Amino acid sequence: MELRDIEIFLALAEELHFGRTAERLRISQARVSQAIKKQERRIGATLFDRTSRTVTLTPVGKVLRAELQQAYDLIQGGIARASEAAQGVRGTLRLGAMGILGHELRPLIDAFHARYPECDVEIVEIHFSEPFKPLRAGKIDLQLIWRPVHEPDLSIGPTVLTEDRVLAVAADSPLVERGTASLEDLGDLRVLDPGPEVPGYWFEAMIPAYTPNGRRIERGPAARTFHEILALIAAGQMACPLNAHVPHYYTPPGIAFLPIHDAPVTEWALVWPTADESALLQAFVRTARDFGTRHLTGATR
Repeated sequence: MELRDIEIFLALAEELHFGRTAERLRISQARVSQAIKKQERRIGATLFDRTSRTVTLTPVGKVLRAELQQAYDLIQGGIARASEAAQGVRGTLRLGAMGILGHELRPLIDAFHARYPECDVEIVEIHFSEPFKPLRAGKIDLQLIWRPVHEPDLSIGPTVLTEDRVLAVAADSPLVERGTASLEDLGDLRVLDPGPEVPGYWFEAMIPAYTPNGRRIERGPAARTFHEILALIAAGQMACPLNAHVPHYYTPPGIAFLPIHDAPVTEWALVWPTADESALLQAFVRTARDFGTRHLTGATR
């Protein structure tokens, strides 16, 4: 199996979408389909179940993914280490993160320092209202951001953090007595309007446009920073789904945090410009992949 075909298979196994896989690898969708069919003929089994709406790995596909991912990582790691030996990896990497999440990256950054002692990492705060602007402007080298990310000029790396979600409401909200919330409750509330700089698909992964039963969720006042959000919630002007680390670090007056029992887990991944993959950046991404994913256990209040 050619290395490019392996890359196509692994990308499709992650994206589970032929169009996004083609976009990510900068190839045609026909090339993706051709590579997968070729692999299925060679193995003698279906690797993906396809319908008009979904793509999922078959049991055989899951086995192949596990085996190929390990081999691919070894190959890429060997190539990268040879490149590092020739060039030397040193310098400061500018890593964008939202709010306090830079602190949650300390274990990964420490592992990177241990592996590359001549390198450093500078944490730069980014805001949800301009999720990709600092990256494209060259103010940071890579960033931590929630998935999905479907931007043709950006590469998506490993998921390094996951966490549950909470609903932030005014302390006098009737929901507080219940002690928990659901996505359906959003249909009775006004939620954050993120502003024009935010891609709709990306924001709706955090705050959907409709409830599970199809009710439209009303967008409320606009905010550009996290602290503006907190002020609006405390004033009773809106509610907002947030990530579970928020009540662990912040205890603002006038706000209650309720676990959202049916919300999906937030996946925080590394993202960087595809056209600027330096040896330093690759070294950090590889360290993150080796370090693995850590689940944050935020304490609700």
